[in-house]
Amino acid sequence: MQRILNTTWFQGDVKQAILIRADLKLPKGKAAAQAAHASVDAVLKSDKRTIDEWKASGMAKIVLKVKDEKELVHFFQTAKEHEIVASLITDAGKTVVTPGTKTAVAIGPDDDERIDEIVGQLKLY
Repeated sequence: MQRILNTTWFQGDVKQAILIRADLKLPKGKAAAQAAHASVDAVLKSDKRTIDEWKASGMAKIVLKVKDEKELVHFFQTAKEHEIVASLITDAGKTVVTPGTKTAVAIGPDDDERIDEIVGQLKLY
């Protein structure tokens, strides 16, 4: 079935990819909080039609790891170049990491095949 999202035709399901830096060795709770910040921020930047389609299809998410800040920023920029909504989270530094540390990126929600083109080689967090 074809659907229109972000005024582009897509086939398949809708999902969101969340990337967390592995080099920070974040405690589970901190990693979960950073993933949530990234996810919510990206959704708030998305258009209503995409959000509605994502919600209707179960709001699929996948959490993946990147090795460091350079790789995190690379995937963020790649998503933007492909005109996919993305959010880069910079931590306030009140608990685990120093202020200004880039911790997470959310890409999408968008067509799962478009997201896989960008992050398909990454491993689960």
